[in-house]
Amino acid sequence: MIIRSATIEELPILLDFEQKIIEAERPMDVTLKQKEAISYYDIGAYVTSDHTEVAVAEIDGEIVGSGYGQIRNRKSFFKQKQLGYIGFMYVKDAYRGMGVSQAIIQYLCDWFATKNLEEVRLTVYEKNPRAIRAYEKAGFEKHLIEMRLNLKGE
Repeated sequence: MIIRSATIEELPILLDFEQKIIEAERPMDVTLKQKEAISYYDIGAYVTSDHTEVAVAEIDGEIVGSGYGQIRNRKSFFKQKQLGYIGFMYVKDAYRGMGVSQAIIQYLCDWFATKNLEEVRLTVYEKNPRAIRAYEKAGFEKHLIEMRLNLKGE
């Protein structure tokens, strides 16, 4: 397995991964538009950005997973001025359980370390226990709970 920076030529594959993420997450989030096309990320801009590293996992010449690491500014009341944020984590079904996501996370954390960042965060749906276990295996700990109230009922 090779973990490396994505190229702009791989954008069609990355856009397909994004749609697979959205498809998996729609049942977990009633606030997402359910029937129309949506996009979470500006992946093309991320691939060429200095503050974002888009990583892919390649096995036998096939791209089987992805993730991005992004440097984000923090509010002035935090100790560190910036943090690393991980998103766009996807692994093709046939390659799950093979350490692909762990390798991508490590690659991104190594990239953050070269930028002298001290903290990495991510968000994950509570209804996604498989992803939560993968992140905990990589050393992440639950930190905040986001709550919502729908005033019009569901």
